Amino acid sequence: MHIGQNKLRVVIIEDNDIVREGFSFLVSSHPRFVVINTYRTAEEALRNLAADSPGIVLMDIELPGMNGIQATVEIKKQNSAVQILVISIHESSETVFKALCAGAVGYLTKTSNYDRLVASLEDVVNGGSPMSSQIARMVVSSFNKNQKSPLSPRETEILTQLASGKSHSRIAEELFLSKETIRTHIRNIYSKLHVNSKADAIAYARSEKLI
Repeated sequence: MHIGQNKLRVVIIEDNDIVREGFSFLVSSHPRFVVINTYRTAEEALRNLAADSPGIVLMDIELPGMNGIQATVEIKKQNSAVQILVISIHESSETVFKALCAGAVGYLTKTSNYDRLVASLEDVVNGGSPMSSQIARMVVSSFNKNQKSPLSPRETEILTQLASGKSHSRIAEELFLSKETIRTHIRNIYSKLHVNSKADAIAYARSEKLI
């Protein structure tokens, strides 16, 4: 990692001005870290990556233009040593796994408090992979699922979201899909599980450890 003036250099990529400034203030208040730059878009951050030379990037997922997962891939291509910690409102397992597969070292939700954020940055410095507790549970539970499920990863994700009580609209928003696409997936789920209702689909999936 790159240390400047005995502090670890941090770049923040977040399109919400208030959240971005809040993260910058919190990180800068810690004696071990210095915020070199903050950006609203991934494209702007990528243009300045070499000059900023960060040790850690705090990355949002939902950004204008290039999203945080694509940006993670591009940053790691340019400098594989950069450690990327995702901080997002999105908690869907598919989004989490995509971020980790893209090269993120950890994943926090935006409900994380100051102590959790700072502890996570220190964890990254020490070689750890920090995750919010609910994200960690999601990762662990994925290993306990039935590996012979008839459902596709996307269908499993949608059924899991339904089981958590989320509406079609909320699921569509979180997965960046249209509501019609969600409805199509749900029809396919019913067909594959040989059920006719959401309640039956959830009950069957839980009994067979599909979710």
